Amino acid sequence: MSADAPARLDAPRHPAGPTATPPGARQSPAAAAPRAGHRQRLRAHIRAHAENRPGIYRMLGPEDSVLYVGKSIRIRTRLLSYFRAPRGEKAAEIIANTRRIEWDYTPSEFAALLGELQQIRRWRPLYNVEHKRDRQHCFIKLTREAAPRLLVTGTVSEDGALYYGPFRGQRRVHDAVREIADVLQLRDCTASTPIRFADQIDLFGYQPPPRCIRPELRRCLAPCAAGCTRSSYAEQVELARRFLEGDADRPLQLLRERMHAAAERLQFEYAASLRDRIARLEAVRQELLALRGAIEDLSFLYTVPGHAGDARVYLIRRGTIRDELPLPHSPADHQRLAARARQVFRAPDPSSLAVEPDRVAEILLIARWFRLHPGERARTTPPDAPSITLRTA
Repeated sequence: MSADAPARLDAPRHPAGPTATPPGARQSPAAAAPRAGHRQRLRAHIRAHAENRPGIYRMLGPEDSVLYVGKSIRIRTRLLSYFRAPRGEKAAEIIANTRRIEWDYTPSEFAALLGELQQIRRWRPLYNVEHKRDRQHCFIKLTREAAPRLLVTGTVSEDGALYYGPFRGQRRVHDAVREIADVLQLRDCTASTPIRFADQIDLFGYQPPPRCIRPELRRCLAPCAAGCTRSSYAEQVELARRFLEGDADRPLQLLRERMHAAAERLQFEYAASLRDRIARLEAVRQELLALRGAIEDLSFLYTVPGHAGDARVYLIRRGTIRDELPLPHSPADHQRLAARARQVFRAPDPSSLAVEPDRVAEILLIARWFRLHPGERARTTPPDAPSITLRTA
């Protein structure tokens, strides 16, 4: 059965899943028989048609709603395992509510992994809560507002903000964001806080008071109370952005100047506090630079052997798939691959550490793949090689 024609089995016209019976009550044989018969037909169809090769499968419920998307390197074995799941497990609940099962074959486990991500993002199935996202990851968010803020978040959204990461250790990143916001005097209030810059015209001459104590401590420019102009606040936001992208170290310079001044005034306890703050900020800066290198390192041609000789070449740039081509076998095929590789890897591509929302999941997936399968690096070819000789070891 080809991937172009997904395997499927239509269910009889009766509700799937458990019937509405009181807790502890036994289901009558008449009510259980249709469901048991449907399970048997699903299982028999899988046994008769599914093959043990890589692929993606979909569990469909009433009205063909996609309940769950999964992948496996052995589709037949994986699907049959659902029918052996004990009651109370997630797999048993999924199969109890499934009316149809579809599957598509893929050339390899890597292709199945990518396809699973794409289908989960497309269908947003009920039982796929997350695409195996590492909960330890977090991002620094520079909001898109009249007076932008720095936040720490576990997710990336299509909201126009800039996101930097992923990082590990939310508490440490929170501390670093607090340091950046304090030293550059960026606001940390809620999004609903009214903003009034000093260069805004007010017909009544109203001067709103600051909404917190941070302006008095010189830790906020007070854009809520006309404490700065729009341009002066924007300059500080730009410094924060450049710091997060590894292009400026103004926050560190300011802290060092304050530390030396405190030491000269014999305020050793305050100087020690500033020293600790500098250490936290430097640690995040080093992680930012290392992160940039790690993302840049995920740029190469990756050759993946496939089922029945269906090998593929993936053009990966900065952790995302830019194209996929069949493994070349003729001089003309090699020329086409080389030409496409030049287009992909020589095209302008920002080196900023800000990540695009629709690419985050794929970057994390590919980084995790090579972290769990370090031997796969032997199949990669650098994009700047004088001539492309694919590594298939």
